[in-house]
Amino acid sequence: MSFTVAITGRPNVGKSTFFNRLLEQRKAIVDDISGVTRDRQYGVAEWAGKSFNLIDTGGFVPQSEDVFEREIAKQVNIAIDEANAIIFMVDASTGITNLDEAMADLLRRSHKPVLLAVNKVDNHSRLMEASEFYSLGFEHIFFISSISGSGTGEILDAVNATMKEDETDANVLDENTPKFAIIGQPNVGKSSLLNALVGQERTIVSDIAGTTRDTIHTHYNLFNKEFVLIDTAGIRRKAKVHEDLEFYSVIRAIKAIDEADVCMLLLDAGKGITAQDLAIYSLAVTKGKGLVVLVNKWDLMEKETNTARDYEKDLRQRLAPFNDVPIIFISVLEKQRIFKSIEAAIEVFDNKHRKVQTSKLNDIMLKAVEQYHPPVVRGNAVKIKYVTQLPTRTPTFAFFCNYPDDIKAPYRNYLENKLRENFDFKGVPVRLFFRKK
Repeated sequence: MSFTVAITGRPNVGKSTFFNRLLEQRKAIVDDISGVTRDRQYGVAEWAGKSFNLIDTGGFVPQSEDVFEREIAKQVNIAIDEANAIIFMVDASTGITNLDEAMADLLRRSHKPVLLAVNKVDNHSRLMEASEFYSLGFEHIFFISSISGSGTGEILDAVNATMKEDETDANVLDENTPKFAIIGQPNVGKSSLLNALVGQERTIVSDIAGTTRDTIHTHYNLFNKEFVLIDTAGIRRKAKVHEDLEFYSVIRAIKAIDEADVCMLLLDAGKGITAQDLAIYSLAVTKGKGLVVLVNKWDLMEKETNTARDYEKDLRQRLAPFNDVPIIFISVLEKQRIFKSIEAAIEVFDNKHRKVQTSKLNDIMLKAVEQYHPPVVRGNAVKIKYVTQLPTRTPTFAFFCNYPDDIKAPYRNYLENKLRENFDFKGVPVRLFFRKK
């Protein structure tokens, strides 16, 4: 189930610091100047075995003359509409302001679950002063410090409890039906690909970027295979999101990635892969989705003997570290290799659900360990004794050894490469865990 939480509040209350803490990385720019977060930030947060989408919104200022603040206010409204739950952040050091009251008024009208986070409560006197925020009238109130992290566990527990109650995203599709999302930037030909595959004008196709605002599901039968195609709104770089509908479509596209088993990333051959494409790609990898890369408009490229080979080599370098994915050169207009792209997506779906027999896994992987032992750490020889596949949605393997914490990235990569060499996991992110035997 795709669950989205938006962090809202007036400028400079610590939303981005809190966002970074929940994601355990520095993704949002943090500064004492109000209005630093103008772009929306997206990420996947995890707590107690559950994950959810997190959106960091800019500081909310209603009826402002400032052009940026007006844009931010529009986008905050959309984030509230699209989110399943809202974290409303206020600042204990300044007390309740007019902007906090305006935001509270907006949130009360949304009828969404609201968790009030009173930030900068880092000593006892602040805690006493913070009790005035009860007057805003929200049931769930948490006293936190984004910088030290105190109180964040309680608010995350409350998010998890809200997820249990929320049934709005319950998937109506059969669990076993493969779901393929066509993702990519606006105007690369996603809707045209869907129409070419379905053989009818199911979606509006035009040259105006951002025609597809929402996700569209199409049931499809091909070669006795049934699957669902999800056409997402074009994901566009945030600096280019001028109209609020574009921001809306980005949230929807992230939800479509959540729904899909395999994401088909569509690129424009002429433009190559951009930073935004790589951001979309890594988001899908983080979420453990299968991936197929489709290079569209290949018919328009000038070709020499090794054009496709060189293009593919360059593409794989850009996609590293995870680049074991099918890359198919297509032309939606000429209907070149478009059915091959579906066959590749079906293969990746099968790879994603591949279960390897434990005896076979140990035979092959323990031999690989014998051929190349883990490096000795602090005089300790690391010994891997046993491997098993865990019952998860994404192929996940547990390696049991005497010093699990001493296995570093290069050796982890070696083991992953050996798994890929011996078992077909093309197009699928593989997870490796090391546990005490």
